[in-house]
Formats: sequence, structure tokens, C-alpha cells
Amino acid sequence: MDQAPVRPLSDSELERYARHIVLPEIGGAGQQRLKRARVLVIGAGGLGAPALSYLAAAGVGTIGIVDDDIVSLSNLQRQIIHRTDALDKAKVDSAADAIASINPHVAVERHRLRLTAASAADLVARYDIVTDGSDNFETRYAMADACAAAGKPLVTGAVGRFDGSLTVLKPYERGEDGARLPSYRDLFPEPPPADMVPSCAEAGIVGALTGVIGTLQAMEVIKLVTGIGEPLVGRLLLYDGLGARFETMKYGRSQA
Repeated sequence: MDQAPVRPLSDSELERYARHIVLPEIGGAGQQRLKRARVLVIGAGGLGAPALSYLAAAGVGTIGIVDDDIVSLSNLQRQIIHRTDALDKAKVDSAADAIASINPHVAVERHRLRLTAASAADLVARYDIVTDGSDNFETRYAMADACAAAGKPLVTGAVGRFDGSLTVLKPYERGEDGARLPSYRDLFPEPPPADMVPSCAEAGIVGALTGVIGTLQAMEVIKLVTGIGEPLVGRLLLYDGLGARFETMKYGRSQA
């Protein structure tokens, strides 16, 4: 993630990020990597809201937000980056305003559009890492393909009524055994039939669940940027909210 040098951390930034900097795994060098990082967040909804909040608080220097929707009253039960006074406002604008209040050191790039396979490639090329919190398989596949083609890490999450999942994709790299790391299509070769995956409006969802998964997405991004820990590459993290259980399922490459 090392790119062009940026200005040293200011006194206010040193104080703001003191709890990061005191960690040997992150330190000042890791905080500088966060400041240099450009992260694209797909969706400013249930998953995007906590991811955006924590990435901004962590000091990610530039955050791109992709969303074509406006804030509605039913969003506020889970999309915690938006406030009641933001009703009918574009989500990218509402989220940008919230980020400015969380951390004025973060630059926000607003992309008020609905992603397609054609637009995904151009957007991905501008960023270092992508985290996908979209609510439809068309966007998920488009982002996974675009990130794989561009050689950009993808943190992708999904939620159901009381459960969620999360993984990290780097199919352009090879593992220790020399084999290419798995792609999204290795994990999900084909999207399920549309009638098998009801929307949040149809099935309902616990708001706090999106906070769990979205926050984990932010954590994986921070690990990737700073180079610490073991990202969820080749592992699918499953969370059962009702049973309060986490499980990890390994998966590999199934395609040539």
C-alpha cells in the first residue's frame, strides 16, 4: 500500500490516533499507511455505515463511497451513519457529512451511481482496496470480477435476518503452495435464484447484525492496509447472531 509520500502526522493526528500508534503492530508507520490509503466502499447502507465510520475514525486518508440511493426512514434502524435530519438526502452526501464530523482529516470521494460491470473497472482502478457491502449479487459479482482483474484486494460481506458472512479475496496472488488463491466465483459459482434470497424489506433484519459484519469488514481493511495479522483469504467467516457463534470455513480454488 506504500504510495507517494504524504505530510507527517500533525500533532492533532498524533493525539487522535494515539491508541493505534502505541500498538507495536501498527505504530507510526502503520498509521501513515492508513493515511496514504485509498479505500472504496460499495454501499452506504447497513454494512457500509459501520465500515465507513470505523475506516474514517481509523484515519484512512481517502474514502470513496458508491451509492445511488437516498436516505429513507426505514434505513435508520441499521444504517447508523445517517441521521433523521438526512431523510431524502443522497446517501453519499449524508455519509460524507457524517465522516467530516467523525474525522476532518479524511477526504471523501462521492460516487452517486449504481455500479455495473462497465463502471466497476474504472472505479476500482482508482483505489487500493475495496470493501463491498452491496445488497445484490449482480453488484457483488461485478465488483469481484473488477477487483480480480485489477489486482486489488476485496473485502466482501453479506447478511441475512440473523446471520452474516465475510471473506477477503485476492485471486490474483498465489498461496504458499504456488496455487492461485480462490476467487468469489470459486466460493459462489453462480448466484442463487432471485426468489431464494428475499430482501431486507421482505424478510427483515436485526440492525445490530449489520454493525457486527460491517465492523469486521473495516477490521479486515485495516489489517490489509497495515500488513498485520492474517486476513480472511480462503476463509469464510460465518456469524450466527441468535446462537452467538462464529465459525470459519476454508475454501479453495475450484476453477482452472
